[in-house]
Amino acid sequence: MIDDIGCWTATELAGAIRRREVSSRDLLDLYLDRIARLDGPVNAVVTMDAERAATAAAAADEATVRGDPTGPLHGLPITVKDAIETAGLRSTGGAVELAEHVPEHDAPAVARLRGAGAVVFGKTNLPRWSGDLQSYNEIFGTTNNPWDLERVPGGSSGGAAAAVAAGFTSFEVGTDIGGSVRIPAHFCGVLGHKPSYGLVPQRGYLDSVGGGTTDPDINVFGPLARSAEDLDLLLGVLAGPEPERAVAWRVELPAPRAASLTELRIGVWFDEPTCILDTEYRAVLGRVVEELARAGAQIVDDHPPVAFTDQLDLFGALIAAAVSPSSPPEEAEAMAGSHYVWLGLDRERARVRARWADWFRDHDLLLCPVTPTPAFPHQQEGDFLSRRMLIDGVDRAYLENISWTGLIGVVGLPSTVVPVGRTAAGLPVGVQVVAPYLRDRDAIRAAGLIAEAVDGAGYQTPPGF
Repeated sequence: MIDDIGCWTATELAGAIRRREVSSRDLLDLYLDRIARLDGPVNAVVTMDAERAATAAAAADEATVRGDPTGPLHGLPITVKDAIETAGLRSTGGAVELAEHVPEHDAPAVARLRGAGAVVFGKTNLPRWSGDLQSYNEIFGTTNNPWDLERVPGGSSGGAAAAVAAGFTSFEVGTDIGGSVRIPAHFCGVLGHKPSYGLVPQRGYLDSVGGGTTDPDINVFGPLARSAEDLDLLLGVLAGPEPERAVAWRVELPAPRAASLTELRIGVWFDEPTCILDTEYRAVLGRVVEELARAGAQIVDDHPPVAFTDQLDLFGALIAAAVSPSSPPEEAEAMAGSHYVWLGLDRERARVRARWADWFRDHDLLLCPVTPTPAFPHQQEGDFLSRRMLIDGVDRAYLENISWTGLIGVVGLPSTVVPVGRTAAGLPVGVQVVAPYLRDRDAIRAAGLIAEAVDGAGYQTPPGF
């Protein structure tokens, strides 16, 4: 089999399997071989179950030969972020407390992927309890960016994005509470979608010992892939109510409203004095807007009437409560605050959401940065709050890396990250395409149109992979 097939889109691979041009077993063997040859320096895939996967792939091939009805992901070998419970396969959340944890049941999201025909063969690396923008932990060590091994792949779904970029899996599913799908997509040059909050069940999310039985605030599960078409396909499989509500509830996401860029009115929010961007990254974003305008999109320098810092303060307070279960009890109580305070914050969030919804009445989409910079060098000293970074020689807080993603996440809006170019050093960079609540397919369709219209946009295989 040609090695490059491993970097095809999931949609292309699924079609090839249906047409019997490629077998599921051969594709699985190809991914296992690529991981064995190429993943050592990257360290993206940390646990594998080749034997059970081979049996499942063989069964998928037999079903194909018989002409049995098959799902949209039939025979596609995949890996899953290690924060998501996967039946019979070690799932640790990156924490030593769960180093030997082997779930009995799949998270609903994993069950839906399997039900659509996917073959799970491995787990990908992440930071402890999904709590960083880098992907390293005491169990599995450090994951490196396949575009530059000295740099981070992002976090917390860093192993997932690196595996997709390097052609180690058909696609991935990650989690995102502060940017954990979008930031790795931006850093690794793949596409990632943060769904509208509540659209995909989060059960089975390992953010603490005993976690996974409820849906944390702000957090979502979302796909990482090599095309917008893949994201749409995967969202169609993942979206739906929690299992206990499925007896009565259904999800019917509206189709995208625009077929071309000429039908879109797009707001742009790239410049915020309190969160400066790397000059080179800002230049790429500027070029993207120019090319979209030339392609016929109506670009307006406008954004929702919200104060950037106030909305980030709201995000900071709410995410502190959401992630508090992963901290020691004394720290957790201080982080979470009282329920009375949380109710006040939630009411303020409702007011902010209303402002965004009103703005979207006259705009189809918003474009904004993902982080202030491209992928940065590994920085494991200190912690999330104490670390610093340089942006064009200016000392800034490491925490600013989640400013633009937190801005969108706290109001629960869908956001698709699409690669839009590379820096002079060859590092990929992306842009967030934000749509109104539950208009996920608008964001995904626009990301696909951007990939087609902008020179150098869309997924490209890292050199050497």
